[in-house]
Amino acid sequence: MRKRRALRFVRSCRAFSILELMVALAIFLIVCGVAFEMLLSAMKRYHDDAQLLNSFQEARFGLDQMVRDINDAGYPSRNQYQSSASPAVNKYASTAIAWSEGAGYPSTPCTIDTNCVVPDDYDIIVETDPTPNQAGHGVEWIRYKLQGTTLYRGAVFKDTSSAPDASTSGPDVLVPYVQNVMNNPPAAQLAALQAVYPAMYPGGNPVPVFQYLCESVPQPYNCTNAIASTHDPSHVVAVIITLIVQAPTTEMQTGVPRIVQLQGQGRVLNPD
Repeated sequence: MRKRRALRFVRSCRAFSILELMVALAIFLIVCGVAFEMLLSAMKRYHDDAQLLNSFQEARFGLDQMVRDINDAGYPSRNQYQSSASPAVNKYASTAIAWSEGAGYPSTPCTIDTNCVVPDDYDIIVETDPTPNQAGHGVEWIRYKLQGTTLYRGAVFKDTSSAPDASTSGPDVLVPYVQNVMNNPPAAQLAALQAVYPAMYPGGNPVPVFQYLCESVPQPYNCTNAIASTHDPSHVVAVIITLIVQAPTTEMQTGVPRIVQLQGQGRVLNPD
């Protein structure tokens, strides 16, 4: 009787079979696989969001600086510079938006988007004293120019022996400022972006970085829609800035490019 009970006890305490272990291992591997897939997906999403955030922050910084420079454009004007009856021309701003060399700066105004070399849709030069409280400082020409997909910035002191576009065009002046700017990318790249973000590229066309508003009553109008003789840079009262910036890498899961669009407006301090 005792032997039968011992046998029943031994049988009830036997180990798992190979089949049971394999089933348990399979379930464990499936659970681990799902967990790692979710973790990998979360890491990819974090990476994509971090890249997009970095691009947004860089574009935001660049946009804010451009708005500040345009807001200060035209300072100090000749009548604001009171140090002498005939101040040196490099001590005051002749015009807020600097005219191109081809226009005979600053005596002969050009027509925006017609015979202006600068300003245009992707190139602007403002004339201002960015640090008026600094002793011995003078007026500067500050230029923003989109070349390819890089927005460049440069600043030089106003030089009466040269013109704004010539003085600010050297490679030692213009330095990369905002990368991956997609306002005017190559045609194939533009088509690919427009297919994903049609609202950002109306009609599949490039988007100007700078749009100029000229003075008029009762409200400013687009300088390219000339209604009078006031569509030259000396009559610009505001500049609308649009930046479309792409993250350095595509979305890891889908391969879709990720872009952001920012817009701001600078009000010219001293038009005319």
